[in-house]
Amino acid sequence: MVRFFKDKRETDSASFQVTSKDFQELLKKFKASNDFLTFQFPNDDGYIISYFNSLVSVQQLHEQVLAVMSNQPKKVLKQLKGDIPMEDMKLTADLKDIQRLVLDGSIMIQYKQDDEMCLLIPCVHSVKRQISTPESEYTVVGSKEAFVESLDSNLNLIRNRLPTPELQSKEFRVGSISQTRIAVLYIDGVVNQQIIKTVIQRIEDIEYDTIVDISFVSQMITDNRNSMFPQLIDTERPDHLASVLSEGKIGIMLDGSPHALVGPNTIISFFSSFEDYFQIWNLGTSFRLIRLFAVLFSVLSSPLYVAVLTYHYQVIPTDLLPILISSRGVIPFPPILEAIVLEGTIELLREAAVRLPAKVGSTIGIVGGIVIGSAAVEAGFVSNVLLMLVALAALASFTVPIYQISNTIRLIRFPFLIAAQLYGLFGIALCSAFILSHLLKLTSLGSPYLDPLYPLRIHDFKDSLIRLPFSKQKKRPQFLRTENPLRIRKEAEKRNTRNDIDE
Repeated sequence: MVRFFKDKRETDSASFQVTSKDFQELLKKFKASNDFLTFQFPNDDGYIISYFNSLVSVQQLHEQVLAVMSNQPKKVLKQLKGDIPMEDMKLTADLKDIQRLVLDGSIMIQYKQDDEMCLLIPCVHSVKRQISTPESEYTVVGSKEAFVESLDSNLNLIRNRLPTPELQSKEFRVGSISQTRIAVLYIDGVVNQQIIKTVIQRIEDIEYDTIVDISFVSQMITDNRNSMFPQLIDTERPDHLASVLSEGKIGIMLDGSPHALVGPNTIISFFSSFEDYFQIWNLGTSFRLIRLFAVLFSVLSSPLYVAVLTYHYQVIPTDLLPILISSRGVIPFPPILEAIVLEGTIELLREAAVRLPAKVGSTIGIVGGIVIGSAAVEAGFVSNVLLMLVALAALASFTVPIYQISNTIRLIRFPFLIAAQLYGLFGIALCSAFILSHLLKLTSLGSPYLDPLYPLRIHDFKDSLIRLPFSKQKKRPQFLRTENPLRIRKEAEKRNTRNDIDE
């Protein structure tokens, strides 16, 4: 016979005397929720079973727990624990463990109604999204798997790619209310232990009520929380995370978030696509250099236009001067206002395209850009030369493979525009000096952000501005200060230097 008690008024107050006040308060909080069920099984003198119906797999409860309990006489909880064929069961009277495990999806079994000792059996009902293809880091070649919201599923994807006992996972709980699981991944014997200690200490120092996404953690553990330059890379690709773990970096994953954090990083890491490693080294290097040039063009094109037309028109070539005069002959605004209007319009279109559904957003971005741009030129609000420069700059900013740094590039154009209006080319140089001084001081988990440029490390140039063949990358990056710097064993290196048979 099964009797459910959803309300405390439905129970006999004399039969639910609890010796511990704290335990009684905990049960009172549980029973205040309508999805918390309590019943006696298999009869009125049986065990007291309690659980959250929304968290527990009812099928698993009936098939693996109640089926065993109904076919045998009532036993003490220690003996019952040995009869039930389940893993990770826990017999405890600790209130913190009881609260955590029940809220994680465990069944609480009491021998008697006034017992504080409980047997907790995990019967978690998991609602998971199927593994899909990456969206923000899509590549033509390579794996088509992306992380999902389940931490256990994400750990499975990593361990399948790195089947080594040296791959370590340290789990913690963050958020005083959410109690979200977070895991720090690294390869023991490769990673610098000081980096691990730093990350673990910062995670343990997090004091916030609810952590719902890995981006919350990123903002709380970075070296400089006020910098607009990201210091940790956000990735959704298991193969990307497995690759950087073998380099000596660390990964951070949060339950409920389909992304992982990677660190330490350099600024060059944010302009390197993981697809660069799927192509031959000279093509990968060429595309990486094109991205760097595109970023510089995206940031400096509009400020240079404003500076030259405002202060340094004498540097304009003679053949180009008539074109600029004809394009700006009817423009009533100064170059700075013209540039800000166009840059602001591009940002509005970009935000509108992101917030709308995918099919509608792409249409709005293309049609809106063409219509607004043509109308602005015909109305005489902006020149066609600046419209072309701003459009090319916006297109160049899309070549950045990491989403976080693309937001930074979008924002730093405006300080450059203001500096160009105030001081011309000197203002652009001054603004560049301020940003460079900030980058020189910036670190990522204690590692220099401008490596290998500062401090100068020639060895790290093999996979930074350029990407040499894998046979030339015999050692891991020096800025990571790994315990084992070698990536290619010496005996394998000797085999690779032998001549072929026909030689």
